[in-house]
Amino acid sequence: MIRVVVVDDEALIRTGFTYILNTADDIEVVAAVTGGQAVHTVRELRPEVVLLDIRMPDVDGLTVLAELRRIPDPPVVAMLTTFNMDEYVATALHSGAAGFLLKDTDPEQLPHLVRALTDGGIVLSSKVTRTVVDGYLAGGRRDAAARIVEQLTERERRVLVLIAEGLSNTDIGSRMHLSTGTVKDHVSALLAKLEVSTRVQAALLAERAGLLCPPQEQEQREYGV
Repeated sequence: MIRVVVVDDEALIRTGFTYILNTADDIEVVAAVTGGQAVHTVRELRPEVVLLDIRMPDVDGLTVLAELRRIPDPPVVAMLTTFNMDEYVATALHSGAAGFLLKDTDPEQLPHLVRALTDGGIVLSSKVTRTVVDGYLAGGRRDAAARIVEQLTERERRVLVLIAEGLSNTDIGSRMHLSTGTVKDHVSALLAKLEVSTRVQAALLAERAGLLCPPQEQEQREYGV
């Protein structure tokens, strides 16, 4: 079972996400709490995935994210919001968020997205992908990113491109004819070389380094699953 904690200040959102995710045979929402309860709940229940509201009145979602990232073997955290132009998106990704979802995401897609998060997939809402990329890369120098990417082996560079395309570990293994364990080893190695903590940060570094499709085509490409 994939154990999930939903963190949101609105009871309706907590109830709705819990109901939708619990319809899946392999997912269990073990708690649905407000921001002030989040860190204690996660420490106690040790879920694999946390869906975390980015804006809450009792405690800021970015503050909760920072505390969750300091937990040993932290859960995968995806940020939730009703805003598709949220100024906090880039900060959340810099801080280690593994994804970014709008609260009006198709309910049928939610279990699939949670599974993707646990398998290392990148989950960014298609409605905010361009904004996320532009915000995260603002002020970044493409040549500096390219020099960092040069540290990677050819296989690691290939893995990086597939990560940036939103593939999970399982999908990367199938594409490259590697075991999931081998893919995980490659991912760990390239994250260390790139000096980033999450796959999303690595993917956006690949974007900055020019490893992906040209800008005019990039408008049509979506991260995620």
